[in-house]
Amino acid sequence: MHSRFAPDRQLSARMLLTVFLLGLLYVAFVAALLVLLKSTVVVLVVAAAVLFSQYWFSDRIALYAMHGRVVTREQQPQLHGIVDRLCATADMPRPQIAVSDIDLPNAFATGRNADHAVLCVTTGLLRRLEPDELEGVMAHELSHVAHRDVAVITVASFLGVIAGLIVRFAFYSELYGGRGRRDQNTVAVLMAVMAVAALVYSLSYLLIRALSRYRELAADRAGALLTGHPSALASALTKLDGDIARIPSKDLRTASAFNAFYFVPALGEGSSIARLFATHPSLEQRLDRLATISAELGRPA
Repeated sequence: MHSRFAPDRQLSARMLLTVFLLGLLYVAFVAALLVLLKSTVVVLVVAAAVLFSQYWFSDRIALYAMHGRVVTREQQPQLHGIVDRLCATADMPRPQIAVSDIDLPNAFATGRNADHAVLCVTTGLLRRLEPDELEGVMAHELSHVAHRDVAVITVASFLGVIAGLIVRFAFYSELYGGRGRRDQNTVAVLMAVMAVAALVYSLSYLLIRALSRYRELAADRAGALLTGHPSALASALTKLDGDIARIPSKDLRTASAFNAFYFVPALGEGSSIARLFATHPSLEQRLDRLATISAELGRPA
C-alpha cells in the first residue's frame, strides 16, 4: 500500500528486527518443545493453528473482546466523515469503522492489512473529544495501518498466548498420555517446558513493549503531520490521560490486556521501573514530541 503517510524508516527497521528476533525465539521455543516432549504433531499443529488464527482473524478477535460493533454512516455520520477526509488526504483505503459501547475513553486500529483494517473508538471517547481532537486521534490510528505495525504488533503480542497454549497441551499430553511414566523424569520434562515457556514469554514481553513505545511516537508524528494540527492531538492526549485516571480500577484492569493496541494506556505510568515495561511512552514525552512538530510547522504548541 502506498499512502501519503511519510515512511518511517526507524519504525520499519525496529519492526523487522523485532519480527526477526521473535521469529528466532519462536523457532527455538518450538524446537525445545520437540526435544523435550517428542510430540511433533501436537506442537507444530497447535503452534501453526494459533498463529494463523491470530493473524487472519485479529480484527474479529479484537472487536469481540472489546464489545465493538461495525457502524454505518447513518449511525455515526461525524465519525465516518472524519475518517473519509483523512483517508482522502492520505490516499489510502478506507477502513471499517466500529464503536465499542464502554465508558473507557480510547481507540485502536486492528486488522492484518490496509484492506482489512478496522478503526474502533469507544463511546466514552466520542463523548469527551471535540471534532478536531477526534480527527487527531483518528489520524494517529490510521498511521498505524499505513505503517503496517498493526499486523506486526498483533502477531507479536500473541506469542505469549501461543506459548501458554502449547505448554497446556504438553502438560495434558504428559498427564494423560504418559502411560505410567509419571516419574521423576516426567516431572523434570514438565519443569523444563515451563522454564522454557517462562523465558520465551519474558523475552517476547520486553521486545513487544520496546516496539510498542516507539510505534506510538511514530503514529503521533505521522498523525500530527497529516492533519497539520499537532496541538489538537496533544489536547486529546491530555484530556484522555486525565479522564482515564478517574475510571474505576476494576475496569482499567480488565481493559489493560489490550494496552499495546490502545491510543492511551488503560493504566497509569507508575514508577520509573514500571515505565521500562510500559506499552506507551510517557505523556510528557509524547507532548514534548508534538510541541517540537508544532514548532517545525510554525504553529503554536
